[in-house]
Amino acid sequence: MGYFEMAKTAILTTLRSPSTRRYPSVPAKKTILSRGRVSIDPARCISCGMCMRKCPTDAICVVKDEKTWSIDRLKCVVCNCCVEQCPVHCLTMETGYTPSMTVHEGIEVVQITYVKPEKPPRKEPETGAASGSQPE
Repeated sequence: MGYFEMAKTAILTTLRSPSTRRYPSVPAKKTILSRGRVSIDPARCISCGMCMRKCPTDAICVVKDEKTWSIDRLKCVVCNCCVEQCPVHCLTMETGYTPSMTVHEGIEVVQITYVKPEKPPRKEPETGAASGSQPE
């Protein structure tokens, strides 16, 4: 009985069109939820390292002293964990696909340009005669 099921499946698959696309000759279908690659806005990154701690493949490395953010694109599995955990939302997931890499081009390093805003000076409490008199 199993042979008839297998023969039926083989005949039907030869008569139907393929289920997959011939990427890259036929462009991939893109939706709002499509994931392509992680990108960073270096002006918003505060070097907290949450993306590095949440990355399951250790593809991201943040060095606070040197103010650098780096990613190894071959290690990245595009899981979106780093984007979801970023407290300042400087990481985004681009929907555009890049051509496949044939040679490891190294780690992509981005210089962080975030400048911490200065705190406004604290006002000293005013001392005046109306605050109370001391008994003599």
